[in-house]
Amino acid sequence: MKKVLIITYYWPPAGGPGVQRWLKFVKYLPDYGIEPVVYIPENPTYPLSDNGLLKEVKPETTIIKHKIVEPYAWASVFSKGSTKKISSGIIPAQKKQSFLQRAMLWVRGNLFIPDARVLWVKPSVAFLSDYIKENGIETIITTGPPHSLHLIGLGLKQKLGIKWVADFRDPWTTIGYHKQLKLSVSSANKHKQLESNVLNTADAVLVTSPTTKTEFEALTTKPIHVITNGYDVEKVEKQPLDEKFTLAHIGSFLSERNPKILWQALTELVAENEDFGANFELKLIGAVSREVLNAIDDNGLTGFVNNLGYVSHSEAVVQQRKSQLLLLVEIDSEETKCIIPGKLFEYMVSERPIVAIGPEGADFSNIIKATNTGISVNYSEKEKLKKALTDYFILYKQRNLKSNAIGLQQYSRKNLTGQLADFLKEL
Repeated sequence: MKKVLIITYYWPPAGGPGVQRWLKFVKYLPDYGIEPVVYIPENPTYPLSDNGLLKEVKPETTIIKHKIVEPYAWASVFSKGSTKKISSGIIPAQKKQSFLQRAMLWVRGNLFIPDARVLWVKPSVAFLSDYIKENGIETIITTGPPHSLHLIGLGLKQKLGIKWVADFRDPWTTIGYHKQLKLSVSSANKHKQLESNVLNTADAVLVTSPTTKTEFEALTTKPIHVITNGYDVEKVEKQPLDEKFTLAHIGSFLSERNPKILWQALTELVAENEDFGANFELKLIGAVSREVLNAIDDNGLTGFVNNLGYVSHSEAVVQQRKSQLLLLVEIDSEETKCIIPGKLFEYMVSERPIVAIGPEGADFSNIIKATNTGISVNYSEKEKLKKALTDYFILYKQRNLKSNAIGLQQYSRKNLTGQLADFLKEL
């Protein structure tokens, strides 16, 4: 059986979307003749925890650990709340940042390049060099963010000449929050140089969207493969639908994802249709930025909000299947066209229609259209959004609101792992 070492920061009991991709690949790789060995930090500082994900790890999985120095652990001494938000990607709007938050962002962007886990690189290269030689590892895979982990792969490639695959769950220098890190010119250039070094030294690159592949093809001639995220079979009892006409957003609701056209459309629908107002509920599940909550309040919608906060992954799946509609929002920018949120695939198999808002030409919009799992609008299409919500409300009143999805099997985690296994065997 071919041995592959997977170097990842996020692993159970970490919660949130970052853990899912390789947790599921590791789960299914042995079915395709590949033995995964997982390397993780011994003492990580995870912004979110979900102990329920531990049961997804097969007892026979080989997991090796090494200590990490975590700057976020130091920073939490000064402000635990700000540290947790920044480490999980929730960055306040610039004009609303405190002095401490601005200082933390500057330090994060300019002293810890590419990110706060960079202090794990040299110890990991030293530790793994011996392990790889002693245990017959044939291939290593690094997955980021945090993109520091790609520097571990770079170091091992240079030292041992081993086959190396760099997996990008998100882009590097074009990721949405990169511009908010208050980078100096030299720091920005260093990020780009490190990105180039990784892309041009790895034997192959994995990405999660066609747009990221196109972006990276301008930076390297190395082979780039698209393997999206996906859905797994979840053993969840059939859920009774919410009595209310619920529109549920599951996951972090960042400041930049604040969909003002949605709040405007909902405000108008509530004012124009008394029945809509009597039945509507906005269900928020996960961390929500203050800017989003303020925008909801400014539009007079606070009374319709049911804010459940962060829940376990298993509870999130239950809430997906109970809700009448599922909301997906991405930042309105050229850089975010490539982002296909991992929750999209779980949304698609929930049998609930998706209402998606994002930049024009977004990759996720094409998937929603191809699978017939909902509607997708850009930020200039308020009337289209309003009409879709009205049509869905009519179906809800008729007790006939559901999704009629097609072609979902291609996005199953097991099928995607088969694609990964074929690619690794050919490497």
